[in-house]
Amino acid sequence: MGVMEEVVKKAEEAGIRDKVKIMVGGAPVDEAFCKKIGADCYTPDAASAADAAVQFCLAMQ
Repeated sequence: MGVMEEVVKKAEEAGIRDKVKIMVGGAPVDEAFCKKIGADCYTPDAASAADAAVQFCLAMQ
């Protein structure tokens, strides 16, 4: 989980945070953790992560 937060920070440091979407999920995390680390999306499993990714792509069109 600590690495997830580090990914968000590294994206900010690299100046690409506004160009990427960071999704987190799985059993050890929840929506509150997602918001705390500044990720864009929480999903509980891989299937819903795929659905969320599609929604991000559609929003970019």
